[in-house]
Amino acid sequence: MLWSVALLPLLLAPLVYVYGRRRERAGLTLCAALVVLASLALAGVAVIGDWGANPDAYRWSDSLALTLTLFTAGAVFALTVPLIALPIVVYTGYHDLQLGDDRLHATSGDARLLALLVAFVGAMQLLVLANDLLTLLIAWELVGACSWALIAQRWGENGIAHDAARAFVITRFGDLGLYIAAAATFAGSGGFGYADLATLDGGYLHVAVAGIVLAAAAKSAQMPFSAWLFAAMSGPVSVSALLHAATMVAAGIYLLVRLQPILAGVAWFMPTAIVIGLATALAGGVVGIAQSHAKKLLAASTSAQYGLMWLAVGAGFPGVALLHFVAHAFMKAGLFLSAGLAERQAGSYRLDTMRLGRRLPGVAVITVIFSLALAGMIPLGAAWSKEQIASAANHQATWLALLAALAGGLSALYATRFQLLAYGRPRRDARLPRSGAPAPPGAAIWALRALAGVTLLLSLVWWPEVHETAVALLNVDRPPSHPWLLCVSLALVLLGIVWGIGMTRHGWLAMPRAWQPFAAAWFGLPTLTQGIAMGVIAVAERLAHFDDDVVDAGLRGTAAFGKWLARRNAEGGEFLAEGLPGSLSRLADWGGQWARRAQSGQTHHYYTGIAAGFAIVLIMLVIGVVL
Repeated sequence: MLWSVALLPLLLAPLVYVYGRRRERAGLTLCAALVVLASLALAGVAVIGDWGANPDAYRWSDSLALTLTLFTAGAVFALTVPLIALPIVVYTGYHDLQLGDDRLHATSGDARLLALLVAFVGAMQLLVLANDLLTLLIAWELVGACSWALIAQRWGENGIAHDAARAFVITRFGDLGLYIAAAATFAGSGGFGYADLATLDGGYLHVAVAGIVLAAAAKSAQMPFSAWLFAAMSGPVSVSALLHAATMVAAGIYLLVRLQPILAGVAWFMPTAIVIGLATALAGGVVGIAQSHAKKLLAASTSAQYGLMWLAVGAGFPGVALLHFVAHAFMKAGLFLSAGLAERQAGSYRLDTMRLGRRLPGVAVITVIFSLALAGMIPLGAAWSKEQIASAANHQATWLALLAALAGGLSALYATRFQLLAYGRPRRDARLPRSGAPAPPGAAIWALRALAGVTLLLSLVWWPEVHETAVALLNVDRPPSHPWLLCVSLALVLLGIVWGIGMTRHGWLAMPRAWQPFAAAWFGLPTLTQGIAMGVIAVAERLAHFDDDVVDAGLRGTAAFGKWLARRNAEGGEFLAEGLPGSLSRLADWGGQWARRAQSGQTHHYYTGIAAGFAIVLIMLVIGVVL
């Protein structure tokens, strides 16, 4: 039954595309939303009905099987993914597909976008329900392919196809780690199951864990792979909201949370996860502060927030990372959708062209909720989960907890910058956004309100009864809390908000102009990753030329030799093929004619033959005696 949770959206996505072409946009949107809603309903029934008690398996052979199960982390993701995707699909149908014109009917491109979003939900559901590395690899590939197609949705525009290729190549490099992990698991245990991975030891275990860390770091946009998120911003805003809130980027942290008990068996895993996560959280915070592009600022914050989740996993509390994932998913999806509404009004994603507080007061108020959640401001749910991460870090070392709190202060600073620059009051000397832009569709506003409502609802986790129930229900290990650490974290959040207000309105302690472009561009990582991507493409071109010039040349030579041999056979081979059998036939015919002449019927001829034969035999005997 678990297969239906993933296969339903995957199988119905082509129907959404076929049905949606030339239909009314409202009908296309409704069709896609119903598929996502059905996937959510199936996931809910699976969780309530405990479908994971008996894992579903499709067996190819004794050692190859595709298996699904409903692990705790998988159940959370299976519910969160369609729950996030539903308002995004509605937003897409009523905002991204409008394109500023009055067309009522959808084009094939519109249908393709919504069909790909639906397929992406199915691929992600398959990924989080997988119970073996073989099924995980299939889902991993589907997620990568769908993300590439979604980023390249407007492939005809300048540079978008190149950005989609760059994002695909960089994440693809990390995907090789998953192949390495699967190969090591099969070589060491003879199977691909997560249970088989747990039986590994020695070199096979180290290789498998290294491959999983590589794949997860690339998918979660951790250092040094963080810059691919900037290339992914070329996709529609709804794509960015889905990919970078609860699906594509979340796949890496899900894998770590799911396999943490196994990965922790390698001594170097936990320190490595802490270093990667902390470095990304701090670097992403600086990049977000320096960014002037709304979507890229949010992309940098995505890397930073997932860096904090990596820190929690490395500290030994994967359940805390799971809780922060849920809070982050809803508020980050809302922020991306809000950025799309602001871009439609301002005509650009540049923050210095927005300040839309007076033009979109309702959207500004809703966005304040998301921005405060991103900042980690009490009493929002994201603030509670962020404090749990700091407490988890304190379980390892006090200095680590202070650095985690500092990363939280940086998030408050760039969240404040985003809110004030996107929806603050315009300056008197500032260029106002272009007039004549259509008002945001009502359905898009309701999508924002739904995400904001869940973000506010998560604030209940501050109540001891609520978070204790959630911890028990999810079987999460919660680190002990420390009042002094909560005070330090809150002080840094308030300092970040005040600093952000001063930086935005008065230019206080702004980053030096000479350093801002460098920091905003991920400290040169895009150039490095672009060089790597171009290098991979160049190597592929060289291999293609090698294939044409060497491999194909050898094949062409073999074919030419075969033709030459055929001609030689046609010219001189006929002697062997026809002449020799003909000569033997003529020799046999001559022998038969001679034998017939000997059969004359006259007695004296026979006596003469007998005498000649007797003489020959006698001569041979004499020669034998003499020798």
